[in-house]
Amino acid sequence: QVQLVESGGGLVQVGGSLRLSCAASERTFSLYTMAWFRQASGKEREFVSSITASGGGTYYADSVAGRFTISRNNARNTVDLQMNSLKPEDTAVYYCASAPSRLSRPLDYQCHSWGQGTQVTVSS
Repeated sequence: QVQLVESGGGLVQVGGSLRLSCAASERTFSLYTMAWFRQASGKEREFVSSITASGGGTYYADSVAGRFTISRNNARNTVDLQMNSLKPEDTAVYYCASAPSRLSRPLDYQCHSWGQGTQVTVSS
């Protein structure tokens, strides 16, 4: 299993932007679909975005479509999430996860590796 470490979270004002990054520990990163999930306090974990192993397919939750962009760099073993036009409801802990390449939009239970999470707080 690949080890994942997120970074880039923080405090931002409504309408602002943040870029999250997830770094993987091993070369087999390029064989996996990668995804971002988030979990707000008192809420269940929800899917945010995913990207296929080659980077050719991207998927977004309706709540973030048009505002967030997922990308990956297989040479660097990284996957990023650019978050624009942030809203208070985007406040959550964001997690990077890997899934089998056959899955384009994985459910959380289908992911085999997870990062530690990074906090994103959007203030008014």
